[in-house]
Amino acid sequence: MSRSGLDPDTALDVLLSAICGRHRYATDATAVVDELHRVAGARTDILARVAGSWVGFYGDDHTRTLCKALLEIPGALDWVGDGRARRDAGSHGAPMVRP
Repeated sequence: MSRSGLDPDTALDVLLSAICGRHRYATDATAVVDELHRVAGARTDILARVAGSWVGFYGDDHTRTLCKALLEIPGALDWVGDGRARRDAGSHGAPMVRP
């Protein structure tokens, strides 16, 4: 386990997602994708899941450049639907109390 208490796969998922978020408005995504590959190392399965889910959740006109590059990662396209489902699920919270 990492210092955060997360298992290594979850910690890697969080780190890769943070890299995507930090560079969401990149105008050149080459360096971002290179960093993602470097950080993921041999865990291309986690990289594909994060990339595809991120595109499904955050994909819009403002993130188009990064999303296009992320979809070139092998296996990423398989996870876009999961990201969209999470986005469309709405937010969770306490129920609204009406007087």
